[in-house]
Amino acid sequence: MANALIKSNAGRNVGFPFAEALMRSSPLVGLPSDRKQIGPHPFHAVGEKYIRAVVDGAGCQPVLLPSLSPPLDLGALLDELDGLVLTGAHSNIEPHHYSHEAGYEGNPLDPARDANTLSLVPLAIARGLPVLAICRGMQEVNVALGGSLHQKVHEVPGFADHRENPDDPLGVQYAPAHPVQLAAGGWLEGIAGASEAKVNSLHGQGIRELAPGLVVEATAPDGLIEAVRLDRGNPGTPDPFLLAVQWHPEWRVTENPFYLGIFQAFAAACRHRSQKRH
Repeated sequence: MANALIKSNAGRNVGFPFAEALMRSSPLVGLPSDRKQIGPHPFHAVGEKYIRAVVDGAGCQPVLLPSLSPPLDLGALLDELDGLVLTGAHSNIEPHHYSHEAGYEGNPLDPARDANTLSLVPLAIARGLPVLAICRGMQEVNVALGGSLHQKVHEVPGFADHRENPDDPLGVQYAPAHPVQLAAGGWLEGIAGASEAKVNSLHGQGIRELAPGLVVEATAPDGLIEAVRLDRGNPGTPDPFLLAVQWHPEWRVTENPFYLGIFQAFAAACRHRSQKRH
């Protein structure tokens, strides 16, 4: 089903926003929150660019999911949703979830988010819930399914520095930084209508060992995995839509046909899920 949804989206007119089309019947998409300390109080927050991309790029209703500790009944939450977006974040996954390596000083962490998102991934797959994972979200998918990460890609011989310059304005940080090679016959090649695309790059960590059940959708020029999808290799049991990318397609999503195509493919899967649920 996921492949059919991808193919039906390829070549679609991607030059219009969806905000005005939102109605009560729009698919509901959950976005797990980061837990942030602001002054003496903890807050739960989701970057507005991700929320806007769900509205403008996917035409769906965003639902913010708190990252409480202990977590809420995540299964009950997912049963009421039609899709899940795992966003990027300033924080990184605590290394004890995927490695025996020690962490490093200054590594920004969010253990409450880890507890929620790493549990959400297998629950979403079990329910057939469409998942779009971005940057940290891609790393969460890989770790949740048994893969591992490089803590500092730029210190691994053979890999480039994939981080942004924090002193640059946002428009420069999120501008296209390098090409990615799209897997032949893959979802992203179908969305892009090409074998290569230019993407932004704002990450210090990346996939080291790919989790079982994931297949590579895109790679950077240095060979780093830049996108994956779920494919457990069982033709008799179609996998749900799960696409994870290391770049940030939410950035000015309506201005970039490739980025918008990613959100529209996800939206098609969410609408299919919503129709089945209702």
